Amino acid sequence: MSKSETPIDLIQANSGTDPVREGYAFDEAAVARWMQENVEGYQGPLSVRQFKGGQSNPTYQLVTPNRKYVLRRKPPGQLLPGAHAVDREARVLTALGQAGFPVARVFGLCTDDSVIGTWFFVMDMVEGRIFWDATFPDVPREERPLYFDAMNETLASLHSFDPVTIGLGDYGKPGNYFARQIDRWSKQYLADDLAGRDPDMDKLVEWLPTAIPDNDEAAIVHGDYRCDNMIFHPTEPRVLAVLDWELSTLGHPLADFANHAMMYRMPPDIVAGLQGADLAALNIPGEQAYLEAYCRRTGRATTQREYDFAIAFSLFRLAAIFHGIKGRVIRGTAASASATQRAESFPRLARLAREALDACR
Repeated sequence: MSKSETPIDLIQANSGTDPVREGYAFDEAAVARWMQENVEGYQGPLSVRQFKGGQSNPTYQLVTPNRKYVLRRKPPGQLLPGAHAVDREARVLTALGQAGFPVARVFGLCTDDSVIGTWFFVMDMVEGRIFWDATFPDVPREERPLYFDAMNETLASLHSFDPVTIGLGDYGKPGNYFARQIDRWSKQYLADDLAGRDPDMDKLVEWLPTAIPDNDEAAIVHGDYRCDNMIFHPTEPRVLAVLDWELSTLGHPLADFANHAMMYRMPPDIVAGLQGADLAALNIPGEQAYLEAYCRRTGRATTQREYDFAIAFSLFRLAAIFHGIKGRVIRGTAASASATQRAESFPRLARLAREALDACR
């Protein structure tokens, strides 16, 4: 997104639905037949719209006379190996929902490419509020700490689950998360020749593997936990559903928290961020207080050096994701209406990651 655009532009670009965009249509009659056979209680007729938000897996609203559903699919076209694993999303949503964590109910997964050309799954559409602006401008000042506390508590709850107990013991490798993730995103960045190279990213690829903290933990991690990836109750400071689980795996909980807490360092025109906001005037807890609340809830003893590294890593990973969006824009497979603006933001995000790296060396 260009510097001239505002958080309002971001909200308008990502909120709500549009008619299905060119290149993303599918055989709606085939989906209706599949739902008739696989979705309990389904009754047509069916109409389809496409959500504006979401960069990776195209996401659609399925409207019937009695209820609404959400369909997530792999994007059409050439895909990078291992990306867009909608089957993993469906699996983690099902397991966490059965364990009582706030997610949408999954009705079914289709791995038959002959239905619409790609794998997809259908889940319930949870009605509530999505906040695209991390300052929560529509929330009364005195209630804002409660919304931040709800986000903090929900993430701490996710990290408290025993993966084996809820059937996700094999959902990822249980150790060396930082090393594996740095290697994964470095390779994906280096392999995408169309998107090009960036000197800040090159430095991060070189340095991050040499600075990984010694402590190693494993928990279920969301991978993209931020305020615009969750649905809040229509009137209460309560999370009803956490969305967009494509990056979830077994990983280091501090990395997941830092990925969320980097909102404090993030310009609001890139993703939902608080950089430049007057937190005291807004009655929003500061970064250190937010970290301490998470540590209390999870019983963690985290050093500042560990946290600073996790922030640098999280910014690097997001920059790598934006680099991937840039590649999809060039290839013509980008799913979101705002993908071009995100691609243009990649160099700024790479610079933020490099600055975080320099601060913790």
